[in-house]
Amino acid sequence: MSKKNFLEKLNDILSPFAYKLANQRHLKAISSGMFFSLPFMVIGAFFLIIANPPINMDNFDFNNANFLLKFLALWKNWAVQNYDAITLPYNLTFGLIGILSVFGIAYSLAKNYKLDAATNGLISIVSYLLVCTKVVEGKIDTEFLGSNGLFIAIIIGLISVELTRLFEKNNFKIKLPDTVPPMVSNFINSLLPLLVNIIIFYGTNLLFISYLGDKFPAIVMKILTPGINVAGSIWGFIIIVTIGQLLWLFGINGSSIIFPIVFTLGIAQTGLNAEQFSNGEVMTHAMNLQMFRIAVLGGAGNTLGLVLLMMKSKVPQYRTIGKLSLIPGICSINEPVIFGLPIVFNPILGIPFILTPIVSLLLTYVAENLNIISNGYLVDPSFTPFFAQAYLSSFDWRNVIFTLVLVVISVFIYYPFFKIQEKNQILLDKNGVK
Repeated sequence: MSKKNFLEKLNDILSPFAYKLANQRHLKAISSGMFFSLPFMVIGAFFLIIANPPINMDNFDFNNANFLLKFLALWKNWAVQNYDAITLPYNLTFGLIGILSVFGIAYSLAKNYKLDAATNGLISIVSYLLVCTKVVEGKIDTEFLGSNGLFIAIIIGLISVELTRLFEKNNFKIKLPDTVPPMVSNFINSLLPLLVNIIIFYGTNLLFISYLGDKFPAIVMKILTPGINVAGSIWGFIIIVTIGQLLWLFGINGSSIIFPIVFTLGIAQTGLNAEQFSNGEVMTHAMNLQMFRIAVLGGAGNTLGLVLLMMKSKVPQYRTIGKLSLIPGICSINEPVIFGLPIVFNPILGIPFILTPIVSLLLTYVAENLNIISNGYLVDPSFTPFFAQAYLSSFDWRNVIFTLVLVVISVFIYYPFFKIQEKNQILLDKNGVK
């Protein structure tokens, strides 16, 4: 049996399963729902920067400082005096990503089911707040409303819609005349699902407090912590990313399958770093969103180095594909390379395709821990140039330089394999094989 036949047979086995997994409505709802909160986090992060200008006042000497340092010192003094006011937009955006995410997830899943998306989103928010907060002397406990509550938001966002869907599925509705406006009908028929959601989630929370001594989100997080720790370790993260790379080799969009896991993990750890940064602490969460960006630097397989090699190739079609792929690759979009070269079903280029992200992730992990680069603590916009993402993740130019170094390293990793591919293609062209 030839290698090609074996790969094709394996593809026939894996493709249906992977397609179903990638299009599974709950996973898609998580992915889509997380994007609801992304603009708020990006904007909120800028206020955190405003509140923390890049200057160490312990080493500042006004008499010997230049104009820039004096400006930064004045900025720092102003920021310290007005810190609470400056960081309020951050606290009410980035600091509330749990609320934003639970709405987005419930909204997306309800829309997929063709339910009233807005109503389901609001019901999920109420359920989430009842479970994750308590009011003490007129103040709301916000411990699980930010990144700490992100996994709780996923659970409640999905389950609350499924509970509401039971009423729709079993047609538990109050029949109203056609003359009644749709807004009134939606209001009346949302009362019972809202009540059931409140009873189930709030009742569960009270039972947890009574019998287990802690509220629902705290217990859930204790249960999930071992799994999160595995995925949040460098080796666990690499395993997840590698699975995505392997799926790509069979023509399956592996990034879309692993996205809910790595993106949610990255957002959560970025939020924890942001909290440490705002408190003046050392940032300790290495598997932040920056790691996810590194995993897809230039696209799946870190193929930007390959694109640069293709642009100088002796094979005309490779040069054309390389030039067409450069701009998308800079923005981490590389389907033209994966399917145009192709890398799919290509055992030669499949090796560096899997190996390069592993090397990049390991080097990034070491660089973060040795303080060669800064830990990511900001949520940067998706599909922007990789160097812009590197800077916006931490406002540190060292991160930009580091990503450029990773691109150079990817060139060296891909080089011997690409030369084999190029040589084989030249021989095929000489023999007139299409």
